[in-house]
Amino acid sequence: MRTVRFDSRDHYRNKVYPSPFHSRQKELNGLKEWSRWFDYLSVPAYTCPTMEYFSGRNTCGVFDITPMVKHLVSGPDALAYMNRLVTRDVAKIKPGRVGYAVWCTDEGQVIDDGTIFHLREGVYRLCSQEHQIDWMMINANGFDVNIIEDTHDVAGLALQGPTSCATLKRMGLTGIEDLTPFGLRYFDLDGIELMVSRTGYTGDLGYELWIDAGYAELLWDRVFAAGELHQIQPMGSDALEMLRIEAGFILAGADFMPAQHTVRPTHTRSPFELGLGWLVDFKKPVFNGRRALLAEKENGSRYALVKLDIEGNKPADSSYVYSSTNKNIGWITSAMWSPSAKKNIALATVETPHGAVGEEMLVEIYYQRELKWSRVKAKARVVKDAFFDPPRRRQTPPADW
Repeated sequence: MRTVRFDSRDHYRNKVYPSPFHSRQKELNGLKEWSRWFDYLSVPAYTCPTMEYFSGRNTCGVFDITPMVKHLVSGPDALAYMNRLVTRDVAKIKPGRVGYAVWCTDEGQVIDDGTIFHLREGVYRLCSQEHQIDWMMINANGFDVNIIEDTHDVAGLALQGPTSCATLKRMGLTGIEDLTPFGLRYFDLDGIELMVSRTGYTGDLGYELWIDAGYAELLWDRVFAAGELHQIQPMGSDALEMLRIEAGFILAGADFMPAQHTVRPTHTRSPFELGLGWLVDFKKPVFNGRRALLAEKENGSRYALVKLDIEGNKPADSSYVYSSTNKNIGWITSAMWSPSAKKNIALATVETPHGAVGEEMLVEIYYQRELKWSRVKAKARVVKDAFFDPPRRRQTPPADW
C-alpha cells in the first residue's frame, strides 16, 4: 500500500505565501526587500548582509528555514524504501539522528541533496532544496509506505553561531548542551512539542528548531527573548550564502544543477564529481544509480568539485579556471572574500584529472571599480579542508559563551 498526501497549497500553481514567521520578519526587515523561496516570501537581508554574517560567526543569527521542502516517510517498508531512494545506507541513521544524503537518477546523476531526519523508529523526514514528491511517488511502487509532503505543516528556524547553545539553555531547554552534532531531541514548549536538531548550513555551532506552524510566532518570541543578552540577530539569505561557502557546502543551482532540471544531460553531476563519493555505499544491494556509479568508479569521473585558495582579495565569481599551462579546465561556481578565514576563496568545477589537493591553478578574474573593468589572472591552489571549521562546531558540551 502506498499513501501520498499533497499539501492543500498547490506548489504547481504560481503562488507565494508569507512564512508563519512573517509578522516578526516584517517588523525587523529594515530594507523592506523580499525574495521568493519556492512557495514562500523570504528575506535576503534585514539590514546589512555583512553584519548579519558576523552574527552567525560571533554571536548567533536566526534564519527562517520553513520554505525547505519536507517529506515525511513512514510505514512498514520505510527503511527499505529510503535505502532504495538514496545512495547512502540509511540503516546507519538511528532514531534521533540526522544524516546528509544525495539521490540520483538511474544514470547516477544527482537529483538533489538534503538531510534525512530519523524522527522515531521507522519514521523519516527528508528535507531538500527542491520539491521531490513526484520522484518519491515513482520510487514508492512496491513498497508499503506513507509519503506526505508536510512543508507547510512544520515551521523551522536555524539558530547558528557560538552563542546559540547558550541561548537555548536560557530558553529553558534542559540538556540541550549534551546534544551531539547531527543529533535531535524533543522538548516541551508550553505543552507544544519542539524538535531541536544540532544541524545547520553554516559550518559552525548551531541548531535547527522545528515546531507546528501554528506556534511559529511563539517559538520566534521565545528564541529572541532568550537570545537578547547573547546578541541574537535575524539573518537573511545573503549572509547565509557567505557562511555556507566558508564551510565548503554546496548549493543546488549554483555548484551543481539538479539532474531533472537540466536541458543538456552532460550538464549534470554525479556524487563523485561533487566530492560526495563518501555518500555512496556499494554494500547496499540496490539503489537508484548503483550500476552507473559502479561504472564511474571503475572508469573515472569527468569533473571534480574543488576548493580554491586564491591570491589577492578580488572575489572570483563566475570566473574561468586555467591549468598552470594556461589551458581552460573549468569555472568558479561560488566565490567570496572570507572575513573569517581572511582569504579569497571559491568552489570550482574542473575537468579531471585536474583537481588534486595542492595543485596550482590560475583564475581569470574581472572586477569593476568606478565603472572601469580590470582583469587579473590570480594564482590559486586546491585545498582539502573547509575554509572555516572552528572546533566549537563539534564540541560537546559547547562552551558557554
